[in-house]
Amino acid sequence: MRIHIQNDAVATGFEISTDHWRRAVARGGAIAAGHEVSFGATAATLEAGLLEAELLITSVAALAGQLPLPPAPRLRAIFCTSAGLDRLAPFTWLPPGVALLNNAGTHSAKAGEYALMALLMLANRLPALMTAQRAGRWEPLHGSVLAGRQVTIVGLGGLGGAAAEHAARLGMRVTGVRARPAPHPACARVVASADLDAVLPQSEFLLLACPLTHATRGLMDRRRLGLLPRGGGVINIGRGALLDQAALGDLLEAGQLAGAVLDVFAEEPIPPGDRLWTLPNLMITPHVSCDDPNSYIPESLDIFFANLRAIAAGAPPPNRIDPERGY
Repeated sequence: MRIHIQNDAVATGFEISTDHWRRAVARGGAIAAGHEVSFGATAATLEAGLLEAELLITSVAALAGQLPLPPAPRLRAIFCTSAGLDRLAPFTWLPPGVALLNNAGTHSAKAGEYALMALLMLANRLPALMTAQRAGRWEPLHGSVLAGRQVTIVGLGGLGGAAAEHAARLGMRVTGVRARPAPHPACARVVASADLDAVLPQSEFLLLACPLTHATRGLMDRRRLGLLPRGGGVINIGRGALLDQAALGDLLEAGQLAGAVLDVFAEEPIPPGDRLWTLPNLMITPHVSCDDPNSYIPESLDIFFANLRAIAAGAPPPNRIDPERGY
């Protein structure tokens, strides 16, 4: 097949190199051999590549800046090196008959460990201790172990599922929330998204790990955040627009919530002078929770070839997204 790989024009550290491709082909077996591949990082190279390409591999950032797509008469599928494709919505730009694939699965290991780290930080009062440190205040605050404590995880895909497994191994009582409440092996129970309100009052820790769609935008609004128990903690590794940042800030300042660890934000980067920078009991990381630079591109390419393998076998590609649902 003819494959075009379009990198972002701005270096991010997650570009697909010719060496990445060569190594992935060596791992991929028969399905990876014999393809014609071109690389580019400019609008001109994308336009030229799509004239012949049957498959396009690209990042969300590289693709978002080039929509609507240039003519792509032979294009059959687009593989994005990202799990969340909300920046590309609405998907009216997608040519008819072209499958849109993501790299869900790449982020699981890193996201699971980050979520565990965040849970341990909240359990050990790290956000409050860091607030005291910045103020030059000696304030002994004692934390508790995670075993036996309640965590609610919204979204049980690659991110939330890995987090649930870590939490369960440490003896936490895990409640999962997802659109279709099928059981999950790491969860004591799983409830439908429509039942979220019922579990929030018992949620010592709330972890947001779901995709951003029309159904989840603003999911944790002021009312729902107010349902969390006093002293609760919030972690967000999904998307910033899942929660009301202003309402979260008010609850942190009032002491209603004990702490929060946020990796994603409504506006990124956070603007200078934004209230978030000085909120008490908040720890900020700049959208780094799920991406491991050592494994991200190799695992993404392995997932790409796994999808090619499924297509060749006449099976549905496992990473195909539904444009109506957004994931």
